[in-house]
Amino acid sequence: MRIFYLLLFFIFSFNSNNLFADEATDWLKNEIDKILISYQNNELPNENRFLMIEQTINNNFAGTGIGKFVAGEAWQKASKETKKEYIKNFKRHLALNIASMMRGYSNQKYKLSQSKIDQKNNIILIDMEIFSDTGSVVVTWRVKKSKERYFVIDLMVADISLVVTKRSEFNSMLKNVDYNLLEFNKILYDQNNESYKKIID
Repeated sequence: MRIFYLLLFFIFSFNSNNLFADEATDWLKNEIDKILISYQNNELPNENRFLMIEQTINNNFAGTGIGKFVAGEAWQKASKETKKEYIKNFKRHLALNIASMMRGYSNQKYKLSQSKIDQKNNIILIDMEIFSDTGSVVVTWRVKKSKERYFVIDLMVADISLVVTKRSEFNSMLKNVDYNLLEFNKILYDQNNESYKKIID
């Protein structure tokens, strides 16, 4: 009888995890399609396209958590106001990065091919295969559920983490200002403005 109950528990857990992963996949597809639809509309100005991406990033990426990790030791030494300004700059930086990658978009097809739950870290891994004339590339989205909502916490391309890459990139720049987040905010703000001009041209 005990074995029977254990078997039932395993089946229930397995099915619940599958439903959990499928729900996250449907959510992610819906958010990705919002961005792609804007890029399929040739009459939509570049500025409007970017604003759609920025809104999607702000709503669906764990921007504050990612930003804190990327800032490293500079975060601990900063004031509350400086941290707030940095998160604002970082979220725009993230949106501009993704908008820059989307500039080469030309109606490529994609499919969300596999989703699984990483029980150890309590996250969902969703594989997205993007097809082009020369082949395909797989991007793995790392998604976490918090307060009944899903958030993207990272994405991996060829096993390279966007978040870890950004931390390394930012660390090099922060080192030049002695890990002073207030000074770094000025650099990031100026960089964002330059990137924004290129995006909306």
